[in-house]
Amino acid sequence: MSHQLQSVLLLNAAEVNQLLTMNVCIELMAEALADLSSGNLVQPLRMVLRPPDARGVLAMMPAYRRGEGSAYGLKAICFFHGNPAFGKDAHQGCVLLSSGETGELLAIINASAITALRTAAVSAVATKLLSRNDASELTIIGSGVQARTHLVALSQVRSIRRARVVSRNPEHPKQLAKEMRTTLPFPIEPVGSIEEALRDAELIVTATSSRQPVLRREWISDGAHINAIGTYSPEAREIDSATMVASRFFVDRRESALNEAGDYLLPLKEGLIGPNDIIAEVGEVLLGQKRGRTSADDITLFKSLGLAVEDMACAEYLYQRAQIEKVGTWIKF
Repeated sequence: MSHQLQSVLLLNAAEVNQLLTMNVCIELMAEALADLSSGNLVQPLRMVLRPPDARGVLAMMPAYRRGEGSAYGLKAICFFHGNPAFGKDAHQGCVLLSSGETGELLAIINASAITALRTAAVSAVATKLLSRNDASELTIIGSGVQARTHLVALSQVRSIRRARVVSRNPEHPKQLAKEMRTTLPFPIEPVGSIEEALRDAELIVTATSSRQPVLRREWISDGAHINAIGTYSPEAREIDSATMVASRFFVDRRESALNEAGDYLLPLKEGLIGPNDIIAEVGEVLLGQKRGRTSADDITLFKSLGLAVEDMACAEYLYQRAQIEKVGTWIKF
């Protein structure tokens, strides 16, 4: 057999951001979640390597698209929660895109940039679907990469009047507010305590690496919508049990929530909620198979674990756009 060299596309973080805008990413994520719930996309649970003495973890996240234009995607991502302390993203790695016809590698793409965009875009899909149409008061708990992308993403789907940001380190929300002052049309207010930040909040994002709840039911207004995005471990949670009991609870994917979402698994273990308390996958609501919000007073809660199909959908789009716009580097492989 003769070994022909193939061309593989390399895209760095700046190129990802150049080619994929937030509003396009929101559309892509709605399609991907609907395709997953309808069976067009296939993905197993991610495999996470957590050596007890290591500084971080490695997650392997594969996915497959059926039918015409079939493809494989694989995100290999390290998560080092200490990274932001020295100015690096906590997520480090790549997304690989391979042909579904021959298995040939097509692209190697920076995963930090994709993760930052798609996580916030998925929250925007859930927010558009589940929050009240007039929701305008946003609170973000956490002040890292995801806080920044969520400010942009949620402002695409709701008319935000004000955003409050609260973080363990009170300097970080101040930096964020200063940094994003000119990019968004609404004020960003750094706030000292979570309870204060949540007063009358209608849209809430928890984007922390906390292992203990940062939200308490008594701080949350009726009618609020919560995007819980920070944890993906069965032992860690950002949401307290009382809030879980009070909420209409939605997930990106059932199987993932049953295996990885401490926010759900811990109150389940306590006997406070049951298997039927997962109302739907967001994809099922998008397809019209399940109901989202039922009243203005519902507290809706979306638990986002982050899915391989989301990364793959971004990679497929980026691969096409890069060729049209002549962006990226091609290597002989």
